[in-house]
Amino acid sequence: MRLLILATLITVLRAVNATAVGSTAADPVLIPNNHPLIYFHGRWDASPGTWWGGSGLKLHVENLRTLSLHLGPHTTAPSASIGVSVDYQPFFQVNVSTGANIIPLIPAKKNNDDRKTSTVVRINAEGWQNNRVNLQSIQLNTGAKLLPYSTSKLTFQFIGDSLSAGQFLPQGVDQAWPFLTGEAFKAEHVVVAQPGAALSDIVSYGNEHGLSFQFFRTEDDGYFYTTDHNFTTPWNFARDVPAATHVVIHIGANDAAQNVTGNAFEQTYLNFVSRLRTIYHAQPIFVFTPWGWPNADGSIGQYLQGSYERIVHARHALGDRNVFLVNTTGWVTFADVFPDNQHPTVAGHQKIAGLFEAWLKDWGLRPESHWGTPFTA
Repeated sequence: MRLLILATLITVLRAVNATAVGSTAADPVLIPNNHPLIYFHGRWDASPGTWWGGSGLKLHVENLRTLSLHLGPHTTAPSASIGVSVDYQPFFQVNVSTGANIIPLIPAKKNNDDRKTSTVVRINAEGWQNNRVNLQSIQLNTGAKLLPYSTSKLTFQFIGDSLSAGQFLPQGVDQAWPFLTGEAFKAEHVVVAQPGAALSDIVSYGNEHGLSFQFFRTEDDGYFYTTDHNFTTPWNFARDVPAATHVVIHIGANDAAQNVTGNAFEQTYLNFVSRLRTIYHAQPIFVFTPWGWPNADGSIGQYLQGSYERIVHARHALGDRNVFLVNTTGWVTFADVFPDNQHPTVAGHQKIAGLFEAWLKDWGLRPESHWGTPFTA
């Protein structure tokens, strides 16, 4: 009788222990912000928090059903707009704020044999301002497992001003021509662009610095108005993994607006490219000419005419034949811009992206046939 009672007690204890283990296994999966399998792109500070529109992260997750972002106090208040793409579908907008934020996901697809699937989730800050996302942790559903994210063989680095940052677009940089070009080529892409900024290191439309200074910093010029981060820190380009394979520059409108002379602009641009060459030693650099400011009467307001051609010729004279002029004359008409500010509309950016994609293909670049990290359906 005593042996029977002892056996029964052991069975009960085993059941309790199994229940305890089961409840632990049922807990959500919490991913700390320093997890090595989070792929960060763009510019993040030590908090970690985003700067520059388009900065974000990518996750490759097995058996994903739910995802929440836990954000810290440096997140833009009352909210920041982020773009979310699941399994490389079009980006959609989600507003997030300090605290827990549930990110809507398309239900995970499964094979006929019901095996676990993997999902790729891409997230970025959309805005050209009010774009700070301070990541504390990521929460996934029970049974989810973070997998490595493999990058594309192509990586674009775009450098520019409002015409590249997606100013005035509903989804910000996610609808801008640099972002669209990167997507079309199934490439990684980083956009360092600041509305109102000149290339020259001068005060311009609220920017304390020009891109010839700010490009080499972690922060965008929003730092100047942020009481908890009113300083800049050098950007460690070793964090750009992989390094850019192609560099695209479209800038100069604000230099012209601030009455920077052609000669001064050209010298600044040449110094900038020389400094870029200490980072991107042999990568192709594409120098955009301005498409100008289209007017209702069909005329185009031009600026810094001839400067871009002289810049490219000067680099060639130094033996750097891997700098190329992209002549955008005629790319943008009045029908492609907002009438009140002459910046490209959503359709205008799509048109520019299409023209640049065609230019790149004629130049010899082909889109990747597939993304670096495939998902399993």
